[in-house]
Amino acid sequence: MTIREQYDHLERTIRGYNPSADFDHIRTAFEYADKCHEGQKRKSGEPYIIHPLAVAQIVAEELKLDSESIEAALLHDVIEDTPAEHADVARLFSPTIADLVEGVSKLTRIQYATKEDEQMENLRKMLIAMSKDIRVILIKISDRLHNMRTMEYQSPEKQKQKSLETMEIYAPISHRLGMQRMKWELEDLSLKYLDPVGYQEIVSRLEAKKTEYDMFMQKTRAQVETRLDELGIPHLVYGRVKHPYSIYRKMFSQNKNLDEIFDLFAFRVIVDNVGDCYNVLGVVHDIFTPILGRFKDYIGTPKPNGYQSLHTTVMGTDGIPFEVQIRTRDMHEVSEYGVAAHWKYKQNGQGAGSEGKYEWVRRLLENQEGADAEEFIHSLKIDMFSDEVFVFTPNGDVQNLPAGATPIDFAYAIHSAVGNRMVGAKVNGRIVTFDHVLKNGDIVEILTSKGAKGPSRDWMKIAKSNEARSKIRQWFKKERRDENIVNGRSAFEAELKHCGLSMRDLLGPDRLPGLLKKVAYSTLDDMYAAIGYGGFTAQKAVSRMQGELQRIAKQQAEKQALEALENTPKADDPRPAVPKKVKSEQGIIVEGLDNCLVKFSKCCTPVPGDEIVGFITRGYGVSVHRCDCPNASPERRADPALSGRWIKVSWGSDTNESYPTTLEVVAKDRMNLLLDVSAALSTTKTFVSGIHCRSTEDGFAIARMEIRVRDGEQMQTIINKLNQISGVLQVTRPSG
Repeated sequence: MTIREQYDHLERTIRGYNPSADFDHIRTAFEYADKCHEGQKRKSGEPYIIHPLAVAQIVAEELKLDSESIEAALLHDVIEDTPAEHADVARLFSPTIADLVEGVSKLTRIQYATKEDEQMENLRKMLIAMSKDIRVILIKISDRLHNMRTMEYQSPEKQKQKSLETMEIYAPISHRLGMQRMKWELEDLSLKYLDPVGYQEIVSRLEAKKTEYDMFMQKTRAQVETRLDELGIPHLVYGRVKHPYSIYRKMFSQNKNLDEIFDLFAFRVIVDNVGDCYNVLGVVHDIFTPILGRFKDYIGTPKPNGYQSLHTTVMGTDGIPFEVQIRTRDMHEVSEYGVAAHWKYKQNGQGAGSEGKYEWVRRLLENQEGADAEEFIHSLKIDMFSDEVFVFTPNGDVQNLPAGATPIDFAYAIHSAVGNRMVGAKVNGRIVTFDHVLKNGDIVEILTSKGAKGPSRDWMKIAKSNEARSKIRQWFKKERRDENIVNGRSAFEAELKHCGLSMRDLLGPDRLPGLLKKVAYSTLDDMYAAIGYGGFTAQKAVSRMQGELQRIAKQQAEKQALEALENTPKADDPRPAVPKKVKSEQGIIVEGLDNCLVKFSKCCTPVPGDEIVGFITRGYGVSVHRCDCPNASPERRADPALSGRWIKVSWGSDTNESYPTTLEVVAKDRMNLLLDVSAALSTTKTFVSGIHCRSTEDGFAIARMEIRVRDGEQMQTIINKLNQISGVLQVTRPSG
């Protein structure tokens, strides 16, 4: 199909559900996007405009959105991938369309410290735009769906990265918005790349049993339809097999094979009104045996995303369990298309629909204030994507909470003041502990006191919802700043010590501003306070600062090395060398350099007592080699291109307690050889980091040991001990 044919197909699709759409504007948007993307290619080699066209087709065909949404879908990459700017799109089309395009675009112009930070900012921006206009996320999900459909052209690394992001973010958002069809396809496409073997196994087995499954579904459907026809209830009945990812999740989480999946089949019965839903439920329970504990009434208690249906699991006449979902036509529309089913077309495509339904997006953003990337993504998975439990206040009001929620979550869901004054809780009239897990239908009463001391820090670990944790953090942030600074400083200094650093390494005026910028705080006290109240962790603070400190150390080492080269007297220089007082680093004295970064080469692992030589690396200080290492051979040292970078080094008097090195043992292969080698190392009190053994085809065994020794004398003792073992032919120190 040519590009023009694809556009014509898009127009036909739109006319099918919205004949009054602004087709002139839509055509202009297509032509503008085509011009902006001219010359650009996708990974498949196709012209880039194919992608915006496909996204617009999904927006029209799957979601049936308005003219502005179609135009924004066609233009969704022009701000990000072409010279076009927000002002250009606003001028040529409308500010609303420009905002939609900007909302869908990613923040590619900003460099982030980590992939998590980048993902968090992209998601945060998307949610902010979504809270203003829900169409942003609908177009974004359509964009991701087409990218996943064409993922085979990307590198394996990109496939896994995008599939994981889709599984963790986009599929659950689709679920939260009630868009089940798109959610299923996103999950299946992601699984295809995250576990291709598992995916293919399920698809193959479903295909192999297709005939058998089809016969079962036709028979069951006929049983239900016959009874409903007899009762005169208008209906539509159809069945389906669970989609691959749903099967995969059950197989691996419950360790079951395909034949043991409890609800592999699902049937839907669609009727005209709510009364008929309950009538059909009675009919289904009359024909088949209901399975206890497997009935859910989402009509009486809808899900937060608006989903309504009756769910029941029954045992078929063939002894095969299956699920039946009963709903009205309107409920079915909401189930399949979610928020898109609520869309109200307004004259001339103006207006963003009823956004009051999506107040949860704003609450979600408020709860994330001050959170770092990892906490943000983690809490999203809990607050947006987990299953819910429905519990009641003593007055009968329903509160929906994430699965696993406790009375603490319930208290803060009512109001932060209730949570802060909480001293106890009753569930179904009985006193319970704060970590009691709430179940569907529980009646929860929170006991409060004006004299309550406020939340405990332990509540942060007990609370399941991010809303509760956020409100607890805010209380500590506001009420206990001085205490937070003391606790935060203590945790930070302990983590510094654990990583071999000290406050002295941080406090230089040339270092501190850059280090604080890395953690996004203006002062150390602000950072300590955040660590103290739980908004940041000492581990993350030190980890981010460590990278900056290493960069500074490399710069200093390179500068010192260059200075050493400049100060080294030339062969024809009549001036005598000026002796320089030096101190050792890790037991190594580097001629002419003080406080120089020193590292021991892994190719020959020198230890005190070995003859050594130094090599000035670019950015990593001086690398120390044994003189008998092939990488430090006389020929290499005489190489004119490298001769200026070899430097004299020697062992100081203050060597380390131990140094890592490697030994290789060649022996006749026999029983208990490794046991004897281990015993020899044990008797010499040698610290062993690792042993790797292998047998050769000609009956020999080679054991390579990574050990730590104090000096060459201890090394020689170990070699002598190993040589005394029966069958050992030689013990060497590998190099090169």
